[in-house]
Parts: sequence; C-alpha cells; structure tokens
Amino acid sequence: MSKTFRPYEPDQSFLMPVSMREWLPGDHLTYFITDVVDQLDLTEILERYEREERGCPPYHPRMMVKVLLYAYCVGVPSSRKIAKKLEEDVAFRVLAANNTPDFRTISDFRKDHLKALAGLFVQVLKLCQKAGLVKLGHVALDGTKMKANASRHKAMSYKRMKEEEARLQVEVKELLRRAEAVDEEEDRKYGKGKRGDELPKELAFRESRLKKIQEARQALEEEARQKAEEEHKESPLTVTPQDKTQRNFTDSDSRIMPASGSKHFIQGYNAQAAVDSECQVIVAAEITNRPVDRGQAEPMMDVVKANTGQLPRQMSADAGYFSSDTVNNLTALGIDVYIPPHKTSHNAAVQPAPRGRIPRSLSIPDRMRRKLRTKKGQKCYALRKILPEPVFGQIKQARGFRQFLLRGLDKVNDEWRLICIGHNLLKLCKAHHQEIITQRLPCDNTGDIKFPAAYGSAVSRTGSLCDFAA
Repeated sequence: MSKTFRPYEPDQSFLMPVSMREWLPGDHLTYFITDVVDQLDLTEILERYEREERGCPPYHPRMMVKVLLYAYCVGVPSSRKIAKKLEEDVAFRVLAANNTPDFRTISDFRKDHLKALAGLFVQVLKLCQKAGLVKLGHVALDGTKMKANASRHKAMSYKRMKEEEARLQVEVKELLRRAEAVDEEEDRKYGKGKRGDELPKELAFRESRLKKIQEARQALEEEARQKAEEEHKESPLTVTPQDKTQRNFTDSDSRIMPASGSKHFIQGYNAQAAVDSECQVIVAAEITNRPVDRGQAEPMMDVVKANTGQLPRQMSADAGYFSSDTVNNLTALGIDVYIPPHKTSHNAAVQPAPRGRIPRSLSIPDRMRRKLRTKKGQKCYALRKILPEPVFGQIKQARGFRQFLLRGLDKVNDEWRLICIGHNLLKLCKAHHQEIITQRLPCDNTGDIKFPAAYGSAVSRTGSLCDFAA
C-alpha cells in the first residue's frame, strides 16, 4: 500500500482568481522551479516516508523540495523566514499550492534530508550540461571565506586551554572544599538529609566549563596526533598541538581565518567552487576548514570529474593553489594548467615571453611563469578573475549568503551545495526560461531529461551566455 500524503494540487482552481497560475507572470521563477523539480529523482527522500506507518500525513516531499530550492534561489534560507513567506509572499504560496508548513517542519525536513538535498547538486548540474551550459573547456577555481554559525570570541587557543584548565581545577577544588564545609555546618544546624546541600550554581558553571575545555583540549591533541601520523606515517611518542592552535566551543570544525578581501579575521570556513567558463555554472562545490587554498586543486578536479564525467581541458587558479606537485599531477591528467607560482600586483606590467625553445633545465615554477607571459597564458589566466569572483559576488552580495546556518564540516558542506544549486538553477532559468515555462521537460525511456531541440538552438544563437548576472 502506497504512502498517503496531504493533498497537494498545484493546479487546483479557485473562484477568484480562476487559477493560481494566474497570480504570477508566466515567466516567473516559481514555474521554472516547479518544472525542474518535477523531473528530479527524489527516490532517496520518498523512500524514507514509505517506511513510516504512523502519524498524520506529512506535507508532500516534492513540494517541500520546491520551496527550499526556491528559497535558496532568492536568498531566503532561514526556516522562520520561509514559513513567513509561505503566508505572505505570492510566489511562495503558488509554489506550495497554499500549503503552510511551520518553521519547525521546514527545519526538520532540511535536517532529515540534508544529504539527499545536497545530492541534487549533481542532478541540476547534469541538466545544465544537457542544456549546453557546461562545456568544460576551461574551469576556474577559487575559494571564499564565509562565516560559520559561531562567534570567534567562543574560540580558545591550546595554550589558554591549559592555563584555564589549571585555573578552573584550582577554583573547583576550592569551591568543593567550601561546599563540603557548608554541608557540614548545615548538617549540624538542620540535620542530615535536609535541604541546603544542593550544588552551588557557581560550582556547576565552573565544572561544566572545565569539562568543555578538557574535551576541546583532548580533541586538539587527537588532531595533532592524527596529523603527525599522516605526515610521518608513525606517530612520535609525544605529540602536542602548537600553543596558538585554536578550537571553537560552538562549532568545533570551524576555524579562525582571514576574511576574503579584508584584513580582519572571522570564525568560518573556506568555500571552494569550480566554475565553468561557458555560462558561469558551478561544476564542483566543496567546503574546507583550512584557511589556505594550497592542496585543494587536485581534489576539486576529482570532484569535477565525478560530477560531470570528465575533466576540463584547461583550469586556472590563483597563486594560493600553486605547488609543483599540483601542476605535475594535473598536467599528467591532460589538463592545461594556469596557476602562477607567486602573487602579482593587478597593475603590474606583464613582460613578453622569451622566444625560442624552453630550456629542459627550467624548473616547474619558471616554466609556469614563462607560460603565463604568453598571449594565450594571459588570456586563459584572466578567466580566473571573471569567472569565480562574480559568482561569489552574486551569492554573497546579491542573494545575501554571508554566513552558514548549520554547524559542523559535513553539514556546512551540504549547505554550501544547496546554495550552489540555487545559483545553477538561476543560470539555467536565465538561459532557457522561455522554453521551460511553455512545456514540461519530457523524459526518454531511460528516465533522463530530454531537452527539446530549441534548447540547443537557444545556446548556439547566444553563444557564451556568461553575462555575469544571475
């Protein structure tokens, strides 16, 4: 017997107006989201409900997915704000067919299905590929720092942890001595077993804080031990973190790092994105808690291949990603790499490339410097500035995503993919909304989306659609 859901009829007619589809213009984003989500494979989400046999019928999962994806497209990720929009915003009401789940229901749905929702990134990316918006001729890689759902003032260094732990142990010991003395005095005064022997609030606070500090210190020591094992294969007998190593009590996976384009520091994550040059579609999105970008280029290209089925012909990134091993390994995979060995001023004049054969004795950094001085090298490396940076601007400035809502590296990674799904949906909508709103996307017998021929012609007529606007 199939699972019963609450009624969800997007095309339900009303007396005034006649149909909900008359509430908004025909080319509105909500209709695009509806048509796309209707074609997505939500089996992983739906299967969970088939196993439930008790309780009231839940809201339809497909409707909930539409609402969440639309919310990320328009920069409204907060469950409370989404719930308010479902009551006051016409677009949200049309999308939800007048269903009004409360904020807790929305929050729980996202939490329960976070991994499956993040997995829709690949499905949406494949739609972009089928529509001709992803060519993988050139992919530019960059990272941006985003605030964690934690204050940097809630972080503590390993050195201070040791100092605080010693201080708190002395205070707790003194408070316990005083509490015992008070207990003895009250026992004499009131008799044993009478009121007056509760744990003082001051002592409870210090004990809980001491426990948190001890747990954080042990976690830092475990991280140092694991790092030593990875680097030296065999861990030294005594491994301790550096005194300046910090850990946050609110989100222990987040790190203090310099904010992008600023001199101040934030408690946050390093959000990585690989952007295709055809239409600025994000082809890979990952989160790291390392403040530097070094070592991220190879893993990101692996993700690009996993998401799209192939590697890009060219890739570019700034000097923060450079290492000789990275260039060697990516080149061995057949990728034409453009990563400078060192930072250069934006206004610095580029010297012409030397003529003649490249000397065999030239080092990898020198070969890269020579390569970037050629006309082709300058042109290819320039894409690094005009691909990821506008994407980050659209995400952070236009749609207001400057701080993650979730905590923990895995959850933040999934949330970053949700944000990037919204970006890619907007790119797809901008390129093809005229065709998508006039007819639903048919599927072939394999279950794959089959785009009409007009989609391909639309791309060929406009050429590269990277106008840098969402």
